[in-house]
Amino acid sequence: MVEKIYIGDSGRFPGNRLPALLYKKALDIPLLFPATHVKNVFERNNWSNSWDAGIFTYHHYHSITHEVLGIYSGSARVQLGGNDGPILLLEKSDVLAIPAGVAHKNLDRENAVGVVGAYPEGSDYDIQRGEPGERPTADQHIAALPVPLTDPLTGARGELLTSWKSC
Repeated sequence: MVEKIYIGDSGRFPGNRLPALLYKKALDIPLLFPATHVKNVFERNNWSNSWDAGIFTYHHYHSITHEVLGIYSGSARVQLGGNDGPILLLEKSDVLAIPAGVAHKNLDRENAVGVVGAYPEGSDYDIQRGEPGERPTADQHIAALPVPLTDPLTGARGELLTSWKSC
């Protein structure tokens, strides 16, 4: 089951018409090299330019790409959309697909979770913090982004493609 979370424009953060997608218990995490396993799953499905770290403890979003987070250890509460947005509990084996423009922030310690992040087709990313002057350029970048060609977990078919193409 995949949970769809719609995050609109908060004034400070643009949000997106596309829902964030929370795939609970979607990954089978091995005992050895769990980050490498998550990275490989994403790469097989054309999501790359990956990193392995925690989740920032400040609200931020990306205006030039969508992002996927795969949790391979620990858990953390992550808030979407700014200070009034919903709070999700991300746990080992969860995956969160975040459309461009949707702010996200770890409410716990930055390294409370082990995370692999990746981007469709290995795209580059930026970090926006909702500061004055970011918009309207960030809004223009977000509006110009296409829906990814693949789902980060299942490739050519999957919830991301179904959900995002229908929006």
